[in-house]
Amino acid sequence: MSRRFDCADQIERMTGLAEAASSVRRGELVVLPTDTVYGIGADAFTPSAVSALTEAKGRGRDVPVPVLVGTVRAANALVESLGTYGQDLVDAFWPGPLTLILRANRSLMWDLGDAKGTVAVRMPLHPVALDLLKETGPMAVSSANRAGNPAATTVDEAQEQLGDSVDVYLDAGPCTDGVPSTILDLTTAVPRVLRKGAIPLDKIRSIVGYLATED
Repeated sequence: MSRRFDCADQIERMTGLAEAASSVRRGELVVLPTDTVYGIGADAFTPSAVSALTEAKGRGRDVPVPVLVGTVRAANALVESLGTYGQDLVDAFWPGPLTLILRANRSLMWDLGDAKGTVAVRMPLHPVALDLLKETGPMAVSSANRAGNPAATTVDEAQEQLGDSVDVYLDAGPCTDGVPSTILDLTTAVPRVLRKGAIPLDKIRSIVGYLATED
């Protein structure tokens, strides 16, 4: 049976964060708010939990699960390097709705799907998400919806789609924006936009200069 906590209530928020952190450590799934949409999350270093996440979404290994972090230090530990532009982009847009594709640290024992040696990493601008991530460490997090459905912007929408596959739901009210993060691939010589999102491309160009797009 899933448990749901109202993070607008301070006591419920504290209890919910503690229960969610415990669930993540046990390899269970949780739903958490972010600055874009609600996410379904699991411990990034527990392959069975990541597999349960993709199964709950109805998605295959061909779509690797992104990773959310609570600190820039945690992000640095997951990747070979931030590359030429990574640190400047982090300084400008983190915490916030910018996902960076980087070369993964080859010493890490994890399985996020068929990522081909890369990892999609982001630090969200949401106090509940950051508090949870600081307790759990890096989490594999994807949008809280079944594959093919719109991303959930409320806990009700997430719970309707994911049901009891999730152990804990953290309810922080409706997402104010609902626009997904901008995804930027930094594994090539020229940064490439893989998904347009909440960070306008002109702001990214002001940092990296030339920007490759799919258009």
